[in-house]
Amino acid sequence: MAKAIGVDIGGTGIKAGIVDLEHGIMASDRVRVPTPEGASPQDVLEAVKTVLKTLDVHDSTLPLGVAFPAIVKRGKTLSAANVSKEWVDFDAERFFRDGLGRNIVFVNDADAAGVAEARHGAARDVRGFTLLTTLGTGIGSAFLYDGVLLPNTELGHLNFGKYESVETYAATSAREREGLSWADWAERLQAFYSHIEFLFSPDLFVVGGGVSKNAGDFLPLLDLKTPIVPAIHRNNSGIIGAASLAGD
Repeated sequence: MAKAIGVDIGGTGIKAGIVDLEHGIMASDRVRVPTPEGASPQDVLEAVKTVLKTLDVHDSTLPLGVAFPAIVKRGKTLSAANVSKEWVDFDAERFFRDGLGRNIVFVNDADAAGVAEARHGAARDVRGFTLLTTLGTGIGSAFLYDGVLLPNTELGHLNFGKYESVETYAATSAREREGLSWADWAERLQAFYSHIEFLFSPDLFVVGGGVSKNAGDFLPLLDLKTPIVPAIHRNNSGIIGAASLAGD
């Protein structure tokens, strides 16, 4: 059985696991540590070392993929949402490769989730345009056409009314921060999804992130022309997608 390691770095937690590449499922327990306060590169690297040691794969030769919440282009992070500004224009892939002493694949976290859902999840065998969003500390997005990824879309940073970015209005963190009911939060999601539905006319919406386990509490409240479904791999999508890309 072909395996790889996936690490998913988020604004609040860093998760990792071993993935069965043939079936696109977890082949180990998922381990998690809190994202270090400030999320500087060195502190995040040390946290990644911790989860790899917890998995007992720190000396493994299995392929390793790392998913990160930023625009990632040719190994560099070009943005920094919910992490230190030190990541802007930072050679992150080289930094992790040198720091871990091994080759890695470094990718945007929502793009990794999109790959997982396209290969082994809710978007598998879907023709046309699938638009995946991850709802968490921020809002990530992935564009997939006939299963092929168009990387580095950032719909969570669309300007939205008085808000600098829509994720400050409609992410899971906004619901938790403001104590919104599912119905009140769904009204905000309705505005967001209606807007991007008009802009892009997708064939399918897939909703990922940890809150996807509660999809029944809010997805039925949305009124869209486009089918909208939860990610099958839920909060493991980033791990599975990063590992899948590393195993290519």
